[in-house]
Amino acid sequence: MDSIAAAQLRDFEIYLREGERSIHTISKYLRDIRVFLDYLGDRPLNKMEILEWKTSLTENYAPVSVNSMLASLNSFMDFTGQPQYKIKPIKIQKEIFAKPDKMLSREEYKRLVYMAESKGNRRLSLLLQTICATGIRVSELSYITAESVRDGRAVVDCKNKRRIIFLPQGLCRTLRSYLKTAGIKNGIVFRTKNGRPINRSNIWRDMKSLCESAGVEPGKVFPHNLRHLFARTYYRMEKDIAKLADLLGHSSVNTTRIYTMENGREHIRQLERMGLFFAVNKKTT
Repeated sequence: MDSIAAAQLRDFEIYLREGERSIHTISKYLRDIRVFLDYLGDRPLNKMEILEWKTSLTENYAPVSVNSMLASLNSFMDFTGQPQYKIKPIKIQKEIFAKPDKMLSREEYKRLVYMAESKGNRRLSLLLQTICATGIRVSELSYITAESVRDGRAVVDCKNKRRIIFLPQGLCRTLRSYLKTAGIKNGIVFRTKNGRPINRSNIWRDMKSLCESAGVEPGKVFPHNLRHLFARTYYRMEKDIAKLADLLGHSSVNTTRIYTMENGREHIRQLERMGLFFAVNKKTT
């Protein structure tokens, strides 16, 4: 990468920071642009080169990943004043049913909680229940504090968005007992011994450690799947996607619909109950 490109990347990083993009988003955008610049090498920038890069990406990455990288490049082209080089994302057919092998069931979730308890990891057990009972993002766990447990609600203020997380009474009672035992009087509930928020990679690792003994496929066990279970359970009960969007902190119900995707089994059962198929035996003569 030459000095001009390096300078542009530094300026692009400042531009993203001023736009209040998250640290993870900035890191990803910069990484994607470096991949493109390495591909381009000493060749001049033009639309054909970018289209060929897009083609090479489709041969090595999933469509969603390709579109994500193209979004990074398009943002960079806007920043450098070259919108004529922006390209369209790959069209992806929308899936209306979730894959059964990726959906975490209520029973599997309960087995994970019980296994965490049986291993003596009370903190992990309550962390799983807090995410699943509230629909909170794992990145928002630091907003669950001793004060919020006493109030029955947590205020999340992130990326210029402010929303309320409601904590069920039963969860609050259990968390208060945990806080008393752990000697936590104020601040973050789910913390390390040094009082810092638990790292998400450690949460991921701890959850995976329960899989084998709980009899749950590892591919189903990650924090965000608990949020999906919360969404599906709420929607089955209330059938109100607008309220669910508010609870999840979504600005669009289209995002929420992804969370309520079912695996199609209920649709199959409904078709069977309709009784519109007849097995007619043709008589032979």
